[in-house]
Amino acid sequence: MTGLIQVVGGAVVDRLQEPSMLLVARRSAPEKLAGLWEFPGGKVEPDEEPEAALSRELIEELGIDVRLGAELPAGTPHGWPLNDRASMRVWFAEIAQGEPQPLEDHDELRWVSLHNHDEVLGLPWIPADFPIVRALLAALAVPAGGARS
Repeated sequence: MTGLIQVVGGAVVDRLQEPSMLLVARRSAPEKLAGLWEFPGGKVEPDEEPEAALSRELIEELGIDVRLGAELPAGTPHGWPLNDRASMRVWFAEIAQGEPQPLEDHDELRWVSLHNHDEVLGLPWIPADFPIVRALLAALAVPAGGARS
C-alpha cells in the first residue's frame, strides 16, 4: 500500500457501447468545492475492492445501480493524482437501474454531450478532475466541435 487515499469515480454514460452523453455532478460540499463539477464517486473503504466501492458510492450518491465498463487508463497504477494524499481511478459505467438524483454531496446532475467538447470542458470542473475529462474525451475519440485545446 502506498499510503495514498484511494478514490473511485464513475464516468456514467448513456451507454457503454458508443456513448454520446456523460452524467456529471455538481458538488454542494465542502465549501471550497461547492459549485464545481466532478465524476460522482468516493473513497474506497479498507478491504473493499475499488469496483465494489464505486457501485456502493453511486447507489449512495445518485440512487443508481450501474454496470461497469472499462477503467479509464491513468498515468500511474494508483490512478489519477488528486493531491499529494489521494488518487482516483475512474471507470465507465451505465445505469442498470434507477433514475439519477443528487442524494448526497451534490445539488445538481446534468447530462452533457460528449460530441460537444465546449459544453463538457466549459463546465467549472474540480481542478483535479479536469485532466481526467480531457483523457476521457480522447479515449472515446469523440470528434470535437471546434479546435483542439
